[in-house]
Formats: sequence, structure tokens, C-alpha cells
Amino acid sequence: MKTIGRLTAVGLLAVAISGPAWAARTDLVLAMPLEPPHLDPTASAAAAIDEVFYANVFEGLTRIGERGEVLPGLAESWTISDDGKIYTFKLHSGVKYHDGTDFDASDVKFSLDRARGEKSVNAQKALFSAIDTVEVVDPLTVKVMLKQPQGSFLYNMAWGDAVIVAPESADTNKEKPIGTGPFKFQNWAKGSSITLVKADGYWGSPIFLNKAEVRFIPDAAAAIPALLSGDVQALPNFPLGDALPQVQADPRFKVVIGSTEGETVLATNNKRPPFDNLKVRQAIAHALDRKAIIDGATGGLGTPIGSHFAPHNPAYVDLTGTYPYDPAKAREVLKEAGHPNGFKATLKLPPVGYARLGGEIIASQLREVGIDLQIIPVEWPVWLKTVFTDKDYDLSIVAHTEPNDIDIYGRKDYYFQYDNPAFDKVIADLNLTSDETKRTELYKQAQKILAEDAVNGFLFELPKIGIWDAKIEGLWQNSPIQANDLTKVKWVE
Repeated sequence: MKTIGRLTAVGLLAVAISGPAWAARTDLVLAMPLEPPHLDPTASAAAAIDEVFYANVFEGLTRIGERGEVLPGLAESWTISDDGKIYTFKLHSGVKYHDGTDFDASDVKFSLDRARGEKSVNAQKALFSAIDTVEVVDPLTVKVMLKQPQGSFLYNMAWGDAVIVAPESADTNKEKPIGTGPFKFQNWAKGSSITLVKADGYWGSPIFLNKAEVRFIPDAAAAIPALLSGDVQALPNFPLGDALPQVQADPRFKVVIGSTEGETVLATNNKRPPFDNLKVRQAIAHALDRKAIIDGATGGLGTPIGSHFAPHNPAYVDLTGTYPYDPAKAREVLKEAGHPNGFKATLKLPPVGYARLGGEIIASQLREVGIDLQIIPVEWPVWLKTVFTDKDYDLSIVAHTEPNDIDIYGRKDYYFQYDNPAFDKVIADLNLTSDETKRTELYKQAQKILAEDAVNGFLFELPKIGIWDAKIEGLWQNSPIQANDLTKVKWVE
């Protein structure tokens, strides 16, 4: 048996404004561009839910740390059978939900069975597809049997979609989330903010903040005055565009630029004509000037990508040269595809700045080669319904911030509607492989297939631009997972 020893993984977040005795301050106001559509991370693809609740209110068996590593969560340790198919988790004792109910192995079984069941509404149901059965051994021990070995299983269990919920409160988490984390939900002022407060009797390491308010400010024009006035003390992940140099020059603030897992793509409906034609997708790829898009959408801070993989990952392959920017070549390939006069299509854009700004640039670039895009701005809930769920779109722009998620291209019901048996075989082999050298080679193969198939317009890795009061410590520089982890934040002198 391979045994993973006991570790402790808990942390905190704090932010403040200038003034005396800041080390004693225990409240925080931070801002995010997007508001969650609801508050249940197990029932939506919206990253904004995890950005508020991951590690703060909800916890999983495992969790992702600041460096992208897998750490213990509600499971203090685990063993893995020699054939890699049985995971036995030893759970922390004395854990309670915020409504006072006890956490035990039956909650783990309920959550995993619910996530993979026929009626599951989990946006990442594929994370649980390898699970065969879940068995309660005793109140603090749960055994998960897999259909076949899965090298990413512990990582998958650390996603926000895999947090453990209680049967007593699961159905009401969309409006009144109840978890086991160091913060508990207090209030949701819809259209304005969500307030979290310190949870009494938390089982893990103590946190520094007593209260954290998350405000929803959709654009930099409103966020900057709030920051400068001290009304908001942190913008953990906020594109400020031309306003960034102003804040960088102000000694009251830290500006920390890191990386995310946000592969930003020109999402393409691969089953809708004419995008079901590889040559059309290749023409689009040749028409995209990544540098101009990155300059306009991220202030030049995004990192170019040529496939769906983060450049900071050791398995990354630079495939940006697969279809180099060449408008003349784009027109030629479009003609070969049977569209000598181009065609018209729609571009549905969610309300985030990189999408709206990037969309204008991309529409202009495609217009140069004969593709006339009608830009349709949509709000986030509408995007989730029409584009992500109903697949009613031609093109869109979005950053996929889920960690290490190249396998989404193998999901037959995913909104890209991509289908390639060769890619599926690589992902299947990846799921059966735990050797890191072999996994790296498989990841490289998967990237190359996606790049050559021009499944999407691969644009850039979304930068993490963090700005907060200089007296704040504990906020993450990078975003290995879509989260604002508040567990280690504090004010210092």
C-alpha cells in the first residue's frame, strides 16, 4: 500500500486600508468583476462561485494549494491500493457544518454519489466518472473504488465542484450555502455583495479575519475610485487596463502580477456549419493576431497560447506557431473551404472586460478576411444558459479557469461539441497513467491534437493582476484554481 501521511492544509485572507494599528484589523472588503448566478459550487460552471466560497466556506476531501499542489482537506490522510483503484480516506474528527450538523463519512458518500448520479447538475460531472462505488467503512473512514486507475483522482477531488455537502442542506445551498470551512455565509445582497463571517468552532487552523465582504464591481472605472478611497481594500484579480500604472505608482498599494489557469479562447461551436469544417477553423486561426488581442484585452499582460494548456505547467508545449498570423493565408484557406466571399456569424460575449475588449479586436481581424461577425453582448447568466448549456452560439470568448482541464475536449456534451477519437484515446490513457513522465508526454500529445484541429481560437493565458493594500499579507499571487482563498490573509504593520 502507498500511504500519504498526515498534513495540515488551512489558510486565510485579509485586506485593509491605510491607517494606524492595522495588524489588529480583522475585516476586509475585496472586489470581483462578476457576481455568482447562485451560491452552490456543485451546481454551476460559474467561476465566480468558487472565487467566493472555495476553501472559505466549502471544503473537499483534498484541496489545491497556492503552488498548485494537492493538499489534504477534510481527509487528513489516505491510502491507495497497489492497483491504483481503491482510495481509503481517513477523515478529520470533530468537523461540523455551519448549521451545527456533524460531518462524517456518510456526507462524503452522499456528495460523491450525488455528483455522479443520473440527476446530477454538476457542471464537472466527468470528474467523478471513474468512481465505481463509495463505501462508508466507519464514521471517519470512506473507501472509494474506481472502475480503473485514474492518475488525476486526488487532484479532481480538490476542485470546487467536488466539495462535500450535507444532505440536510444540499438542496438550499444555492441561496443559503452551508459548508465546513473557516468562514460561514452571512448575507447576499444581490447585485451588490456577499458577506462572510468567521465560523465558530472551526475544526482546522484558526483564521485571522472575522469578516470578509465581497463586492461586485464590473469595471475598472468604478473599482479604481473604490480602491483609492479605501472603500475597497483589495482587487485580487482585476483587469485595470490603462489605470494600472497609476496604482503601481502609489506606495499605498501592492501590485502583484501572477498567472492563472485561465486559458482564454475564441470558443467555437464545432458542430455548427461552417465551423464544422476544419479549413474554416484554420482560416480563423490564421486571421488572429494574438499580440494585438493581448495588448488590447489585457494591457499586454496575457501570455500567448497555441492550445488549451497553461504555460507555467511543466508539460506545456508552445504551439503558437501552428497557424501563424497571416491574413492572406486565411483568405486562401477560407476560399478552399468553399467560402470565397466569406460568411456571417455571431459572437456572443460575456460581460468580462477581456471578452468585450478582445471581441471588438477579433471581429475587426476576422472582418479583414471576409468573416462578418455580429457582436451580441450577454450577461453572465444568459451566457451560461445559451452558450454553455444550450450550445446556441457560433463563437464566443471566455477564459476557462478550471485547473488542468484539457480533458473537457473529450466530453461529448461539452459546449465546444468537439469529437476526435484520437484525442479521446490520449485522455483515456492519461486517466490510466500515474507515472509523471508518461503523463507529461500524453499531455503534449493532447495539446498538439487540439492545436492542429484548431478546435478553438487559442488566444492567451489570462494574467492575474492583484492589487491590494500594502499592509495586507496572505493573498495569492497566482491562481492555480479559481479561488480567493481567505484562510491566511492578515493585516501587518
